[in-house]
Amino acid sequence: MNVTVFGATGAIGSLIVAALLDRGDHVTAYVRNPAKVPASWADRVRVVVGEMNDAARIDDAVAGSDAVISALGPSMDRHAVGLPLVGGTAHTVAAMHAHGVARFIGHGTPSIVDTRDKPTAQSRLTGLMGRMLLPRAYQELLGMSRHIMDSDLEWTIIRFTAPKDGPAKGINRAGFYGTDRIGFAVTRADIAAFTVAQLTDTTYLRAAPAISN
Repeated sequence: MNVTVFGATGAIGSLIVAALLDRGDHVTAYVRNPAKVPASWADRVRVVVGEMNDAARIDDAVAGSDAVISALGPSMDRHAVGLPLVGGTAHTVAAMHAHGVARFIGHGTPSIVDTRDKPTAQSRLTGLMGRMLLPRAYQELLGMSRHIMDSDLEWTIIRFTAPKDGPAKGINRAGFYGTDRIGFAVTRADIAAFTVAQLTDTTYLRAAPAISN
């Protein structure tokens, strides 16, 4: 499978790329800083360098792909300005439509609401903290997700609360708030594995499952 990965050099994105390569997939990585590209990728990964406002470069990265994975997340820097990932997501959706790419898998937090959710203290707390402490990042996350969820793409947005480093433990809880018991902690390795698995698993098609260990 040909897969384009946005946020490919990040903590979770790099694990996704590694998992895809282990599966034998062909990977295109869209990166903003080429200095972060691991030497181990060498000739194994097609790298496209560009900003999230560069529609032409995003189009180039998506062309020829069977699916798009986005491990992008808003900057937590309180001095950050603008909503670059919202515009970048719009460019990504446009490129996918232009090239007939239907499958999109992305990441989010409980601030994103799935229609199958029922309000819980956990989801309410996460939304409140986002709105109060990091309002710019909160708005960017919602804007990114809305572009995807309002589209006709075959999307899945994977929600998690407290990612951490460490070896994979397995996703023991997955589903929707208020219906399924979802915890807080989840390893980045498990997020990456669950993300890659969605390429061939249609259980959560056009849904935003929450996951935890």
